[in-house]
Amino acid sequence: MRTAVRAARIIRRDYWGKGKLQQTNEEQPGVAPDVPVGIVGGSAAGLFTALLLARAGRGVRLFERTERLDPNRRTLIVTNRIRDLLGSSLEKSVINEIQRFELFTDGRAATIQLDSPDLIIERSRLIRALADEAQSHGAQLEFGRRFASLEAKGPGIEMTLSQTGTRKHGPEYERVCCSAVVGADGAQSGVARAAGWPKLATVPLVQAIVKLPSGMPSDTVRVWFVPDDTPYFYWLIPESEGRGALGLIGVNGQQTRRCLERFMEKRHFRALSFQGARIPVYEGWVPVERRVGRGRVYLVGDAAAQVKVTTIGGVVTGFRGARGVSESILNGGPSRELRALRRELDLHLLIRRSIHGFQQADYSRLVDWVNDAMRRSLSRVTRDEAARVLWHICRNQPRLVLLGLRGLFAHSVHPAKGSDSSIALSLPTPSVIQR
Repeated sequence: MRTAVRAARIIRRDYWGKGKLQQTNEEQPGVAPDVPVGIVGGSAAGLFTALLLARAGRGVRLFERTERLDPNRRTLIVTNRIRDLLGSSLEKSVINEIQRFELFTDGRAATIQLDSPDLIIERSRLIRALADEAQSHGAQLEFGRRFASLEAKGPGIEMTLSQTGTRKHGPEYERVCCSAVVGADGAQSGVARAAGWPKLATVPLVQAIVKLPSGMPSDTVRVWFVPDDTPYFYWLIPESEGRGALGLIGVNGQQTRRCLERFMEKRHFRALSFQGARIPVYEGWVPVERRVGRGRVYLVGDAAAQVKVTTIGGVVTGFRGARGVSESILNGGPSRELRALRRELDLHLLIRRSIHGFQQADYSRLVDWVNDAMRRSLSRVTRDEAARVLWHICRNQPRLVLLGLRGLFAHSVHPAKGSDSSIALSLPTPSVIQR
């Protein structure tokens, strides 16, 4: 109990503390101060890293393989805590606010009213807003540049980039010297492979844009637990008064699409369009820094599997990873933000391992046991505060703890059927949770 409370206090202090990052005098030895940091990938985490570094006065060059900034649309839900990180950049991407969650399983239902609304954001709008702000602080965004390789160059890193698309000019390959390199190029990161990180496990996310059912409030998210289809859950997230995103995360891409189509047919939904992605699975802390010669390479966001494995949500945690890597680059040393993020992600891993093999009867008990005290706690505590969530469950509904412990033990011995990741294979080891 004391450990959970202490972890919650540390997370709040480290993560939600105010103030901007500052450049210190601890420059990387031998690197000229005007040599820019190179960032590969125009993802949200990559652009946020560029913004933080440029705002602190560092030179930044961000390389994106597409010819222009034209990110795919995807509806995302995040907690209100993200406002502490992004400020005005966020507001341009918010398309709706959520006041409550409705949980369904096997004919049972429970409702959680939120004290602070969750936010529905549109990913492409968020990326454009971050790009605009990063450029306003001096970051250079260069398009049509595909990462090819990297190698040590004196005290820094030299990257080789190829030109892509139809507007090629000059030599086909370009060499760029950087004081450090940041890989923000997703779960299949080329930067990570080039610097020696192992390949990440991923799971498929599929969702359809649908019309909302008649009478469904646009400020309410619906969640269904159907363990025969997925060890995660289905969701319906309203984008507006009339439409929303209905989706799930599965373990096999084709099977996940078929499950979604069956679910839609059974409940009379019709897809207006589909969205999809491969999401990395957090299976233990991925060290975010590697030495290449005397130079340094970092990973942020999906490239480092900075994803809450309870919900496979990575927006807020990816931004925290970006903030932590920016601290490391600017301060020339360890980051408190990264230590706090590691504790948070490890707690989510513990929770996921305890519920990953739940059957229908387990989810029925879970929904039945959401009492008034639990509702009040879950209304105040967000899913970005795993230590506080665990503390309130222990205090308000200890039967849920026993249910989770039973799942943790049973499915560490007998992994969940159909899982293509090792998430349910073993208990956390000291090497996973130590600092």
